[in-house]
Amino acid sequence: MKLVTYDELLNKIETYIHKKSDLKRINDAHELAAFKHEGQFRKSGDKYITHPVAVAYILADLSSGPNTLIAALLHDVVEDTKTSLDDIEATFGEDVRTLVDGVTKINRLSFSTEISQADNHQKMLLAMSKDIRVILIKIADRLHNMRTIDYQPIEKKIKIANETLDIYAPIAHRLGLFSIKAELEDRSLKVINPPYFYRIRNLVENEERIHGDALDSMMSTIKDFLYENKITDFEISGRSKSIYSIYKKMVIQQRPFEDIYDILAIRVIVDKIETCYQVLGIIHAHFVPIPKRFKDYIAVPKPNMYQSLHTTILAENGSIFEIQIRTEEMDKIAELGVAAHWAYKEGKTYSKEREQFEIAQKLKWYGELLKMTEDDDTKTEGADEFVESVKSDLLAANVYVFTPKGQVIELNRGSTPIDFAYRIHSDVGDKAVGALVNNKIVPLSYELQTGDVVSIKTNKNSPGPSEDWLKIVKSNHAKTKIRNYLNKLNKDKLYQMGKDAVEREAVAQKADITKLDDDFASSNFAKNMVSTLDGLYIEVGKGILSEKTVVAKLLGKEIDKEQLLKRQLDKAQRILTTTHQTGIIVEGINTPQIKIANCCLPIPGDEIHGYVSKGSGIVVHHKDCPNIKALQSERFVEVYWASNLEHKYPTRIKILSANRDNILADMITIINASSITIAEINAVSNPRLESSTTLKLLVKDNKELEAMMLKLMNVHDIYSIERKYV
Repeated sequence: MKLVTYDELLNKIETYIHKKSDLKRINDAHELAAFKHEGQFRKSGDKYITHPVAVAYILADLSSGPNTLIAALLHDVVEDTKTSLDDIEATFGEDVRTLVDGVTKINRLSFSTEISQADNHQKMLLAMSKDIRVILIKIADRLHNMRTIDYQPIEKKIKIANETLDIYAPIAHRLGLFSIKAELEDRSLKVINPPYFYRIRNLVENEERIHGDALDSMMSTIKDFLYENKITDFEISGRSKSIYSIYKKMVIQQRPFEDIYDILAIRVIVDKIETCYQVLGIIHAHFVPIPKRFKDYIAVPKPNMYQSLHTTILAENGSIFEIQIRTEEMDKIAELGVAAHWAYKEGKTYSKEREQFEIAQKLKWYGELLKMTEDDDTKTEGADEFVESVKSDLLAANVYVFTPKGQVIELNRGSTPIDFAYRIHSDVGDKAVGALVNNKIVPLSYELQTGDVVSIKTNKNSPGPSEDWLKIVKSNHAKTKIRNYLNKLNKDKLYQMGKDAVEREAVAQKADITKLDDDFASSNFAKNMVSTLDGLYIEVGKGILSEKTVVAKLLGKEIDKEQLLKRQLDKAQRILTTTHQTGIIVEGINTPQIKIANCCLPIPGDEIHGYVSKGSGIVVHHKDCPNIKALQSERFVEVYWASNLEHKYPTRIKILSANRDNILADMITIINASSITIAEINAVSNPRLESSTTLKLLVKDNKELEAMMLKLMNVHDIYSIERKYV
C-alpha cells in the first residue's frame, strides 16, 4: 500500500483548516512525533512516523478538527517513547492530553495482556462514552493497521481481524462510517477466510462485467426521465455491494449468489427532501417495484442518522437494481455518519461537552451507552456481561418502536414490552403490569415489531419482576435489571432469616444482642469474608455460618473442636456425587443445574467439559467446541457421563455431497436403518452443484453415531461427513 506523506496530509488539511495558528500546532505535533519515533520501524520496514501520519490522513478525510488531528499524530508517543502526558499538555493543551490519554489506554489493551478481551472491550467502550473523538481516532488507527496487516504473524492477524469484526466494524457502522465499516469488514474477511473473499470478489467483478452495460443504460434512462420531469439538479452514480455484506448473505443466510438482488445499486442525489419523493414516484411510474423491498429511512432514520429512500426495481431486460434516493446532506451523513457532525468549521465556538450532548441527542444508541456506563446496576456487572449488553442491546439492535410521544426506541429482534419498559427506566420495568401496542392490550411476552407504538402500564403496588420474566426478555440490559431486583429481594429474605435465627439463639443462650455490630462481625468472621453485621446475617441465612457459632463467639466461648469436626464430617457426607437427569455426573454438588450446550451438542462417549455460567448453571460442552476457547479457565468443573444411559441425545452432523437426485433419500434410508431418529434436516446447494446437508439426529452415544457415519460414507457421491460443533 502506498505510503501517505506528511505533505499529502498537509495538503488535505489545508482544504478546510486555514488558521495559521492551528496549522502551526499540527506541524509542531508532526515534528514532535517524528523526533520521538526516530529509529522506530513498523514490521513492514517503514519508518514508524508513517503510521500516525496515515491515521491523521484518514481523520482529515472526515474533516476532523485540529485537536483530533494533533492527537492522532501523537497517539503512540506516550506509549512508545519517553514522553509524558504532562509534556503533551504543556505544549498542546488539556484537550489534546485527554484525547491522547484515552487512545493510549485503549492501545495498552494489547493481545499480550492477561486481562480478558471482554475487559479490554469494556474499557474501550467506556473511553468512547467519555469522548467519542477517542473512538474515531482508534477506528482510524485500526483501519490503517488492517491495511498493513499482511506483515503480522498469521495467529495475530486472525486475532486482530476477529476483534475488528466483533467490535470495531459494528461501532463504525453505528457511527455511520459506512465506507470505513465496509473496508474493515472486507479486510477482516480476507484474513479470516481468504478463499471466500477471493471467490466473492471474482463473482462481483464478473457481475460488473456482465451487467455493467445494463447499469449504465439504466442510469441513462433514469436521467432522461428526470429531465423530462424538469428535475435538473441531481447526481447519479452506480456502486457494488461490499464483499462482506454478500458473504453474510451467502454463508450466514445460506443464500446462493444468484438470489442476492442488490449487488449493483444506483444512487440518485437531489437538492431537497420533496424531490426525493418526486424521484421515487417517477421511477415507480416507469419500472416495476419489487414488493416488500421499499424502505423509507427519511421518515424514520436509522439509529446512526442514516436517511435515504430505498426501492428495488425490475428493468425491462430482467435486471434487478436497488435505487437509493437522498439529498446531498443525507449523502454526506451516509458516508461520514457522526463524523459529518464533527466536521471542523472555522469560526465555530467549540465545546466538547456541548457536542457530546448533541451527539447523544442525534445518536439514540450513544445516549443509551452513556446511561449504561452511569447505571449503578451496570457498574456491578462483570466485563463480559457489560460488553455483551452493549453488543447485543446497542450494536446489534434492529427493531425500532415508538413511545406514545413519538420517540424512537431501538431494541434487538425478539424484544418484548418488558425489554422496552427497562429501556425507558428501571422503575418502569420493575412496576410494569401490562402493555398496550398500537392501542391494543398485549401480553408482556408479545414480540415487538418495527413500527409498533408501545405504552407500558405500571402500578406502584406491583410485586415486581419474577423469575418467569427472565425467560421472555431478550436484552441483556433487562435481564441484568431483573436479576439485580431478584437478588436484592433474596438478599433481604436471607438477611431476615439469619437475623431471626441469631436473635432466637441469643435469647435462648441469654447473650447480649446489643454487642452485635459491624466490629463484632469483622473481628470474628473476617476469615469467612464477612465485614459487616448485615453480611453476617446473610451468611447465617444461607446456612454457611451457624447461629450457634455466632452466639458462642458473642458469649466468648470456645467452640468444641470435636463437635465442629463432627458437623463438618456430617456436612461432607451429605454432599454426594449426583447424577443429573441429563445423564451428567458432577462431583460434590447436590441437585446441580445442568444444561447441555446447544452450540456443540455433546453426546455420551464424547470428552466433555463443564463450565459454570452465570444464570444457566453448569453448561456442558464438547472438548472440541470452538466456544470454550473464549471461556474463563477458572470456571471449568469436572463432569462425566453416567453409565447405563437409556434416553437419546441430540447432535449435528454436516454432509457435503453432489447435488444429485435421491441422494437425500439414500441418506435417510441408512439413518433409519441404524435406529437413529432425524430431528431436523437443512440442505442447501451452491453454484458448483454441491449440496451441504446439516442433520440434527437423536442418538444413544458416539459409537452409534460413528457406526452410522461409516455406513453413510459408502453412499455414492458423499464427499465428507463431520460432526458440527457450532
